[in-house]
Amino acid sequence: MKRTHWLFAVVLGVLMLLLAACGDDSGNGGNGDSADGGSDEASSSEYPSTVTIGTASQGGTYYIWGGGLANLLEEHLGVTSNVEVTGGPVHNIQLLDAGDIQIGMVTEGPLYEGVTGEGEWTDKTFEDIRVVFPMYYTPFHWWSAASTGVTSILEHEGERVGVGPAGGTPGTYNPLIYEALGIETGDQVAAGASDMASQMLDGQLDHIGFSAGIPIAAVTEVETQMDITIYGIDGEERETVKEKLPYFQDYVIPADTYASLDSDVETIAMYNFGVVQKDMNEEFVYDFVKAYHENIEDMITTHASAEEARDPEAILLNEDYYMHPGAIRYYEEIGIELPEAVYPPEWEE
Repeated sequence: MKRTHWLFAVVLGVLMLLLAACGDDSGNGGNGDSADGGSDEASSSEYPSTVTIGTASQGGTYYIWGGGLANLLEEHLGVTSNVEVTGGPVHNIQLLDAGDIQIGMVTEGPLYEGVTGEGEWTDKTFEDIRVVFPMYYTPFHWWSAASTGVTSILEHEGERVGVGPAGGTPGTYNPLIYEALGIETGDQVAAGASDMASQMLDGQLDHIGFSAGIPIAAVTEVETQMDITIYGIDGEERETVKEKLPYFQDYVIPADTYASLDSDVETIAMYNFGVVQKDMNEEFVYDFVKAYHENIEDMITTHASAEEARDPEAILLNEDYYMHPGAIRYYEEIGIELPEAVYPPEWEE
């Protein structure tokens, strides 16, 4: 009996040593080695079987995109998704940093503020966020009751203006645009597009500024019931805004966007990107970005704004923010020459 116990103990010890050795060799969570030039650190997390996608308010463009991305992940990667209602880009950055979501959507303004730590909402720099795919533009434009004769944002001096919902992209950045141009408005009404449109139709609000994927339903609603003038920002004023708020880009709203337009409108816009944290599994990011671009028609069917990401070279609109190595692998593979600034420290490591 004692000899049997001794043999059992020896066999058990050998098995434990073998198991420990196998564990040491696994390295990348069972998903293989990272590609040449890629990042061991970025590949250290396991390939996920489920992810949470951070969007914005229910019914908004981000939320619709979230549903489209969830379908894409399920159909082409076998990864299930939870589409999370959030406070939008700023909240998505914070949730990614906390590990509460794995995929987020952001406009370039909050991305810039998060990475640099210069936003009023930041108490740190969010250095681990990584861009993975392009989305669409969010153009800023303004409209006034035609009876006012106002055709420029400069004429908002001392006027009561609608700026968009507090905490939302227009509600955050319209006041900053006025500040950059030295325009001191009267009351600034912080409300959603539909609410501001109702106030305009009731004669309570003459000027509104908003930003979203175009066309904006609230503008279409108003222009069917009253005469309005739609305008953007260009020339010296646009250059001033871009100098002080460097996350804005030039944009042209086509004349056929609204019935009230008879020519294109020059203005400014922010681009939107899909983002993850730097420790997201590299193979997953590569597969995700590849599936995204190879099935972009599905995303365009989900929301027409995805047309602006039809060409993968839209990723070149990101000239400043670190990209995830898994995404870099895909874009290099299809022959896109990325700016040097988007290569993160972990790419060389």
